[in-house]
Amino acid sequence: MAEPAASPLPTTPPASSPLSRAEHFVWLTARVLEQRRFAYHFLDGEADPVETALAAYRNTDDGYGHALEPDLRGPVSQPLHTAHALRVLDSIGRCGGQRAERVCRYLTAVSTPDGALPAIHPSQRGYPAAPFVPVVDDPPSDLLATGPVVGLLHRNEVWHAWLFRATDFCWQTVERLQASHPYEIEAAVAFLDSAPDRSRAEAAADRLGRMVREQRLAVLDPDRPDACPVAPGYAPGEHHFPYDFARTPGSLARAWFTDAEMARSLDHLAADQREDGGWPIRWRQWAPGTALECRPMVTIEALRTLRAYGRPIG
Repeated sequence: MAEPAASPLPTTPPASSPLSRAEHFVWLTARVLEQRRFAYHFLDGEADPVETALAAYRNTDDGYGHALEPDLRGPVSQPLHTAHALRVLDSIGRCGGQRAERVCRYLTAVSTPDGALPAIHPSQRGYPAAPFVPVVDDPPSDLLATGPVVGLLHRNEVWHAWLFRATDFCWQTVERLQASHPYEIEAAVAFLDSAPDRSRAEAAADRLGRMVREQRLAVLDPDRPDACPVAPGYAPGEHHFPYDFARTPGSLARAWFTDAEMARSLDHLAADQREDGGWPIRWRQWAPGTALECRPMVTIEALRTLRAYGRPIG
């Protein structure tokens, strides 16, 4: 007698809390790293398994590669991968000590002549990469790569020679910004939220907040996203909302938005959970695998943001 055919895995979670629906999505689709991160942040999991999963992406040069940041494929270490690794370590309280020392050695080795980081190191050439991150032979320093890394190292009270010039680069770049785009502003906020000179950071953040509103870089009314232009090079509909800039109530960017504007954006974020339990990605989807790998990452961050603002997630 033939055995009955196996039933396919369900792709739609039962109607329940946002957290349980997201958990179903993560177990169904996520890499081991995101599975471990989800367990740590929402299921009382331990930090060690997160760090063990992250270690699989570390290279002998003390940087991180192997598509840790899914839009860059291949094994080679890259600043964007390493910034992602630092965010993961920071989120589990492990971004310090010898871990940070090893990372700083890598950062020193790949820095530009002015001591900061390029967005993409030329070693990426020959491996697949998103079309919106071009590889060039002599890449310039980039705030998108440098700002979050410098901010995280300061946040964790790491002191290393690499930080001095990189911090100067971030100050000079942030204070010179006249026109920008959302991802660059997010990188500036990541730096300013943890920069040691708090009065200088507050002054710079105040100026950036006015720029965000004047240049309509944040959608303040989710019912009218077309009132804000999409930045050149972004995907159609790749809008940014107040919660993208102020991921926690303690961020300097929180002061840029009224309580009503922030509440509307958080309502929009909560409602953006899809039927399968995950949140969507808004940037350009250039390969099926990268979109699949990114969605669990975005889902974890959506839940963390909602929880940080006291929104019920289950």
